Amino acid sequence: MRDFHLPGRSPVLATQGMCATSHPLAAQTAVDILSRGGNAMDAAIAGAVLLGICEPQMTGIGGDCFVLYTRPGDDEIHALNGSGRAPAGLDAAMLRAEGHSVVPPYGPHAVTVPGAMDAFCHLSETEGKLGLDAILAPTIHYAETGVPVAPRVAFDWARETEKLQGAARDAYLVDGRAPVIGEMFRAPGQAEVLRRVAKEGRKAFYEGEVAEDMLACLNGLGGMHRAEDFASVAATPTTPISAIYGDLEVVEHLPNGHGATALLMLNILSHFDIAGMDGLGAARVHIEAEAAKLAYDARNRFLSDLDHMERLEHMLAPETAAKLARLIDPKRAMASPAAVSEQVHKDTIYITVVDKDGMAVSMIYSIFHGFGSGIASDKFGILMQNRGAGFTLEEGHPNEMKGGKRPLHTIIPGMIREADGALMPFGVMGGQYQPTGHARLASNFADFGIELQAALDAPRAFSDNGVLKVERGYTDAVRATLSDMGHTVEIPETAIGGAQAIRRRTDGVLEGASDPRKDGCALGY
Repeated sequence: MRDFHLPGRSPVLATQGMCATSHPLAAQTAVDILSRGGNAMDAAIAGAVLLGICEPQMTGIGGDCFVLYTRPGDDEIHALNGSGRAPAGLDAAMLRAEGHSVVPPYGPHAVTVPGAMDAFCHLSETEGKLGLDAILAPTIHYAETGVPVAPRVAFDWARETEKLQGAARDAYLVDGRAPVIGEMFRAPGQAEVLRRVAKEGRKAFYEGEVAEDMLACLNGLGGMHRAEDFASVAATPTTPISAIYGDLEVVEHLPNGHGATALLMLNILSHFDIAGMDGLGAARVHIEAEAAKLAYDARNRFLSDLDHMERLEHMLAPETAAKLARLIDPKRAMASPAAVSEQVHKDTIYITVVDKDGMAVSMIYSIFHGFGSGIASDKFGILMQNRGAGFTLEEGHPNEMKGGKRPLHTIIPGMIREADGALMPFGVMGGQYQPTGHARLASNFADFGIELQAALDAPRAFSDNGVLKVERGYTDAVRATLSDMGHTVEIPETAIGGAQAIRRRTDGVLEGASDPRKDGCALGY
């Protein structure tokens, strides 16, 4: 139990339903959907779409999503890949011929066709109860009337405005500047798009006037996108992958997300006595950082669109983790892995919902960089993701850009099965930090028995492109020790990531937690 003398928050307890996400308005909307007879999938979609209005720098209907979920009365975990593909007419050779070494992140070639809307429509039809008109109504309302900008949102918004271009500056700036805390943000164009989707389904987004608006914008900037690229978007059901860590089974999405990186990290960490270390000490940070370097190096070599990779089984094999663990010196930092094929980002939203029938949803939804590509369609103001910047232009690499291919993604929803039968959908935001965040959360539970809210509150560190970022929650002595081990240590300007989780206990009580690094909360009823 936390010390009530100190700042902090308690876990939220309820029995009939719960949502945890990064903005209170989205959490309240999800709980309202549950109380009106919707199930967890209805609520998760409603909350997620609204987050595109509450946190437009993080996500939106021009982006992608991944989902893990269970059905009522059945703990089998299902997965849906709602990520989009590069336009059929684009490939790496074209960009190499133009002199590029990476995909230009703020141009049309970085824009993969948005997949989230197709996934939302598919899941509403196959798993939901209320229908699109009911679950999109709250976002339509708030997009028209406006949402007051929250503190963390305002902080992030002001740091990303230089990326906005053309119509995006009109849609996402106020008199040429970022909105301040409490200022109202409206998106009437998106309200109209959602009104059409509510009435006509996915066709209203991927065909007709809305698709034509996105195409005209992209083609006008030199993009290779065609109507067929939009019309052919289809989310893909997949089978999750998992690893055992202590008494936990950690469940992740298949590639093109990098959940396999989190599983490899856990497999490496299992070779060390993490539980015997100080949970806030330098030794634990060091071992975790070294495991991350090795796991991310494997990611950079192997992971891609599942249809274009061959080494997933090798990456997850126990002997691979054992060999990598032997490379770690407990006293000295190794060199960082080669530069990631994916360009760095940290902008994502996560939402989890559990309902009274036990259905659990773990959903993550993003436009990649802050404000994505910085490109928005002229008529409806749909901000386009730049997930294509996740491709490499290296010839022959599994993640090489090709038409019709999905890029490597950083966004990964998670679930944990506990030995006693408890189930916990969870997610960690923060771009490529996410596998480290998943491993850290599992370790907080398995190695240290930390309660859920405290596990999210706990300070974080992350080895990122040659720099070990160590939050202010660690002591200066820890930072000094890590520096003596050979790490280049910095206190990050922005807190590392964010997280949300709901634990469905075996007694039927739902326990929700929300990361204080964000504006959000857990709400139940």
